Amino acid sequence: MKHNGNNGSRSRKNGQAQNGSLGPVENLEHYLQPDWWRRIFNSMYLKTDADVVEDMQITHKEVNLFTEILGLEKNMVILDLACGQGRHSLELARRGFKNVNGLDRSHYLIRKAKNINTTEQLNANFKEGDARKLPYPADTFDIVLMLGNSFGYFESTDDDLKILKEVFRVLKPFGKFLIDVADGNYLRDNYSPRSWEWIDPKHFVCRERSLASDNQRLISREVITNINKGVVLDQFYAERLYDKDSLQNMFNKTGYKNVSFHGNLETDSKRNQDLGMMERRIIVTTQASKEWTPVKVKKSELKNVTVLLGDPEKPDLVKPTGAFDENDLATIRHLKIALGSLHEYKFTYLFNHSSLLNDLQRLKPRTDFVLNLCDEGFINDPRKELHIPALLELLNIPYTGANPQGLAYCYDKSLVRGIAREMGIPVADAVFINPEDNVFEMNIDFPVIAKPNYGDSSIAITAENVCYNYETLNDAIIRIREKVGFDKPIVIEEFLPGKEITVGIIGNPPESYTILPFAEEDYSALPDELPKICGYEAKWLENTPYFKLLKSIPADLPEETEKILTEQCLKLFERLNCRDYARFDWRFDQQGVPKLLEVNPNPGWCWDGHLAKMATIKGMEYAEMLRFILQTAEQRFSNNGNGNGNGNGHGNGNGLLKEDMQHFESIELDQMMN
Repeated sequence: MKHNGNNGSRSRKNGQAQNGSLGPVENLEHYLQPDWWRRIFNSMYLKTDADVVEDMQITHKEVNLFTEILGLEKNMVILDLACGQGRHSLELARRGFKNVNGLDRSHYLIRKAKNINTTEQLNANFKEGDARKLPYPADTFDIVLMLGNSFGYFESTDDDLKILKEVFRVLKPFGKFLIDVADGNYLRDNYSPRSWEWIDPKHFVCRERSLASDNQRLISREVITNINKGVVLDQFYAERLYDKDSLQNMFNKTGYKNVSFHGNLETDSKRNQDLGMMERRIIVTTQASKEWTPVKVKKSELKNVTVLLGDPEKPDLVKPTGAFDENDLATIRHLKIALGSLHEYKFTYLFNHSSLLNDLQRLKPRTDFVLNLCDEGFINDPRKELHIPALLELLNIPYTGANPQGLAYCYDKSLVRGIAREMGIPVADAVFINPEDNVFEMNIDFPVIAKPNYGDSSIAITAENVCYNYETLNDAIIRIREKVGFDKPIVIEEFLPGKEITVGIIGNPPESYTILPFAEEDYSALPDELPKICGYEAKWLENTPYFKLLKSIPADLPEETEKILTEQCLKLFERLNCRDYARFDWRFDQQGVPKLLEVNPNPGWCWDGHLAKMATIKGMEYAEMLRFILQTAEQRFSNNGNGNGNGNGHGNGNGLLKEDMQHFESIELDQMMN
């Protein structure tokens, strides 16, 4: 019948008449047992289906295809469901995938997979289990595969729905499910009622097929004969005949989104005889559109998280008005709404930097960790962004995001360039300008862009900073110094005309991390006379063409380029002491070579920022992105032996008064925002 090609695949029934034959039968369906799949996937299965399931060339081809369709990355946690003898799981492990898991109902096939895994010293993990009740926690896998016609064995579609629901449960939010199933419409019209073939020099198999009475399943009979011993097995099996519409409906019923069909998969058997159910298969992918599964905890077990933000009462020279405005307060409202939907946490907000030290000391006994979103810096001074994590470390309070050293590294653009160049990572050619330097005496190739060496949020980087001669460059340098100080160094960098790409990472390489979909700045709507940059105007000045017309879109890059950028970003993440999340900005030169512009530890967390846009491309809502960052930090604390936080426990703290706690819960900004 030729059916599943993955594991216990090509459906069959337990042998109705082992070591003998029933002879002619009028109705195949009458002999089909409901649990035929319990006993059929054994050593004889590997013989009858060896032309597919034991053909390494077919396996290589299929793994190449599925890797391309899913964009598989080697750090992803993958489940090969109904994996059989593990041909796909083992091939992924051979290719360096580090978190591959296989599960199948057949004891014989799982034992064979484990033996191969041990013999080849691979790192795949195999378990016996029922696909309708998976032995894994919720939100475990980035990818679930169900390959080789392993879907549709049960009498009732209710059991198939149970499988889809279980896969949905164990997938991470926005995780992907790829399944290949027999093309039901094709098989109804093209199945072979009778066939036979040699499976080795001593065995041949005869097959009969007919449609079930409801026309929804194809029933098969398989009689295996040994030329010396006679009939070895006479067994019956069945496969439900799904088409695209019925699959779409089932995925819709179980909560999946973004269902995509990727054409037909046709098996190329060297025996070139009866392929049965494996002849033509539908490949479909879908996504688990869900939130992280809430952890059922008592109120006393909620994680207490203190959120640290900039101070709206103090000046902020980075902002256009020099202070927090309604847009900034609206951004904080978005944040509070999103965090409020994360019911496994209780959030306390701190804004008042004048009392920050005292507030943190008093809240410490009831704080599991700090969500550090104070990218403005202490008292809204960007040079003092590293002071916040330094203070938290002095108080021994765990926190999200980069440590002081990482923030210090990345605040210095020239230092990052030097480190990257030392690591063999391309950077734009540049000149470091001290306050006393005269650019007219320097040998500089135009066009260039002038930037403050220190700073973030694109402070003092505008369209006028793109210069084509010494006079305009000197004017740009004067404007920058007027904005950031005459004693501050400046970087004069070659202006790169190609694509501008942003890469986002959430996690902590090398153990566990996620690369968000690359984003590209779309300059197509910008007037031709304006330089193509994403500077201060695009981020802060609402009345400019940059703010109105610039947008981020999914990047369109060759696969090899994405791999190179990913590898380089991961190296920089570790070298520069980034933690939990970071963003990397690149721009292509005239020859199409990507060059590093800057590294952003603790990148902008706002709902409409670059990180959130990349998460949206992945299908991840704003609240889920924030939860992902929180959970990433918690995992890091756990790996470092910090447990649930700083070891101070829960409860009411050190006898804080009720009025004190009310002060900490609201910290006067609520009145400004409501």
